[in-house]
Amino acid sequence: MRAEQSKSSLVWFRRSRFALLALLTVAGVVLAACDPAPPPAGPPSPDPVRAIVFKGLGTWWDVYDWSPTFVSSRNPAARPPHGTADVDRLAASGVQTLYIQTATYRLPNEPLLDRSLLRQIVDRAHSLGIRVVGWYLPEFNDVGYDLERFLEIARFGFDGLGIDIESTANADVAARSQNLITESAFLRGAFPQLSIAAIPVSAVIWEELNRSWWPNFPYRELAPLFDAWMPMAYWSYRTPQSGWFDPYRYVYESVVRLRRATGNANLPVHPIGGEAAKLSGADLFWMNQAMVDSGSIGGSIYDDATTNRDLVGALGLFRRELVK
Repeated sequence: MRAEQSKSSLVWFRRSRFALLALLTVAGVVLAACDPAPPPAGPPSPDPVRAIVFKGLGTWWDVYDWSPTFVSSRNPAARPPHGTADVDRLAASGVQTLYIQTATYRLPNEPLLDRSLLRQIVDRAHSLGIRVVGWYLPEFNDVGYDLERFLEIARFGFDGLGIDIESTANADVAARSQNLITESAFLRGAFPQLSIAAIPVSAVIWEELNRSWWPNFPYRELAPLFDAWMPMAYWSYRTPQSGWFDPYRYVYESVVRLRRATGNANLPVHPIGGEAAKLSGADLFWMNQAMVDSGSIGGSIYDDATTNRDLVGALGLFRRELVK
């Protein structure tokens, strides 16, 4: 399912971020802010086959959870809580997709962490029927730097790739948006068969609660480039007085606002609830009801390490039948 590239091209990408940027320019992938491409003739239609990767019950591991290299860089005596054996626990819990962070800007010289262990985790998951999606949180300052990390994911053998869209490290909002579009367009063009998901902050935040975070977010430009969208619908961060401390309302609005913003009423959406440590079985019941009423393709909560094991049964509500 991966786009084929010559071995020499891959080595070339690995060696030179500057050369990668030059290729983007020559290939016309870079979408100039001053001369945007015309919109598609009709509403975007993500390939439903590629969206299957993001369907059903998911769970999340970040680098704090599984990477010995990252954890020891923060505390030499510490060890991550999860490893290959935990994949068996996920399978027994009915998890259909594992979302795993593959690198972090906090270790800039590591475009893919703990490659051998990561291979063991992915292989074990696949042997148990669990799909695995690699994800990364880019800062959108250096397109070549970000793409180097995404290319590692795309070539590794994951079932999909996720772009975590939340960083404000690039204070220039227009440049941040343009870099996001450029990176997404490159990945879509270079890997046309790869399942790719956008993982943005909920539109409830960007449209209502904090409009200064990412004003004029380029939903329409990005819509044709992703196979599914996974909004971070963390209602536990809200207060009861805000009116948003409500799993049903927050999740439902996160889905329908995203579809309205992208212009695609059938957009495949997989909301992420959270944060896990603060959630109850009742919360998950109402989150699932919002998923059903909004036609979401699946759901998950962030993250596995902070999920109360008593919630395994309630999380089973998020499972969805896979139909290709």
